[in-house]
Amino acid sequence: MASLKELKGRINSVKSTQKITKAKQMVAAAKLRKAQAAAEAARPYAARLATVMGSIASKITVSENSPRLLAGTGKDQVHLLVVANSDKGLAGAFNSNIVKAALGTARRLKAEGKTVLFYLVGRKGRAVIRREFPNDILAMFDTTDVREPGYGEAEKIAAELVALYEAGKFDVAHLFYSKFRSALVQEPTEQQIIPVPAPKAAEGGAAGAAVEYEPDEEEILAALLPRYLKTQLFGALLENMASEQGASMTAMDNATRNAGDLIGKLTIQYNRSRQAAITTELIEIIAGAEAL
Repeated sequence: MASLKELKGRINSVKSTQKITKAKQMVAAAKLRKAQAAAEAARPYAARLATVMGSIASKITVSENSPRLLAGTGKDQVHLLVVANSDKGLAGAFNSNIVKAALGTARRLKAEGKTVLFYLVGRKGRAVIRREFPNDILAMFDTTDVREPGYGEAEKIAAELVALYEAGKFDVAHLFYSKFRSALVQEPTEQQIIPVPAPKAAEGGAAGAAVEYEPDEEEILAALLPRYLKTQLFGALLENMASEQGASMTAMDNATRNAGDLIGKLTIQYNRSRQAAITTELIEIIAGAEAL
């Protein structure tokens, strides 16, 4: 049985931890509002860009002469999994859920006889993927010096992916990130980004109108496709930031509550041990007095 001194030390230790988790929860709650607003503000732009691309793509026939980001390599053998994680922990299962989804896809593709490579964004999750696929990591993008990954990082990632694609390193690229639903719900998401899936034109509106494009549709698509890729990556980074803060706030709230419960149990145990010690001392004093 722990001594009174040990119990008091444990209580003080848990109280210190509770202060840290409470502070982390408040910081995450403050950051969540900003990250959520940024993620929600980016969604209409991405949706509108996809609509415009769908309208233009519906007017051409995808062939070998089409932009390579749309037409693809003509093969489906080498798959690149772009896994977007954060650089910080204390966010519950946020990072592990993304990695789990990526590993599940990797195992499925391997079982189908495909070659799987990884492009890792962020530091968390690297160890797990490296442990199972030590020779399949093609490249890593470091964000440890970036406070909040944004459009600049999305541009750099897109440029690296396009360079690898044009060098023939892979045929298909899949992006894994966490889509923000609420502070309690973050949904691991898989999305094919290269070659860009031909978006469906919206019914009615611009898609149904007689529109003449200058220059021609393929030239416009060739200019829009890289921007679309950057937009998808930027949106994924924003969704990840919001998801990370939501998961962190929830995890720290749970940790704070658990710390409170543990403090209560330890306090009861401390009081019982203290009462037992006092009772023992009283019995010894009475016994000594009676012996005299």
